[in-house]
Amino acid sequence: DGEPDLGAKLMKAFLTQLLQSGTVPKKAIFMSSGVFLTTEGSAVIEEVRALEEAGCRISSCGTCLDYYDRREKLLVGVAGNMKDTVRAMLDATKTLAP
Repeated sequence: DGEPDLGAKLMKAFLTQLLQSGTVPKKAIFMSSGVFLTTEGSAVIEEVRALEEAGCRISSCGTCLDYYDRREKLLVGVAGNMKDTVRAMLDATKTLAP
């Protein structure tokens, strides 16, 4: 929801600050339209790649990739499923969402 241009600026700023914080999350899960951030045409693909290179496991919802016809356009990370997402959330000591 909201203005797409503002959302793009905020996401870029969030990911940049996360990288600069020195504390990289163990996992980042991209769901719903968030899969556009890990696929071709993403304005933040370099930041997502940098997170992965810093040790963060990147996962994009497989159902979401299929829904938006983006599975073949995935550039960073792996296609996951809801079982993986629920397990990651239950195993996490804390979760972070922009």
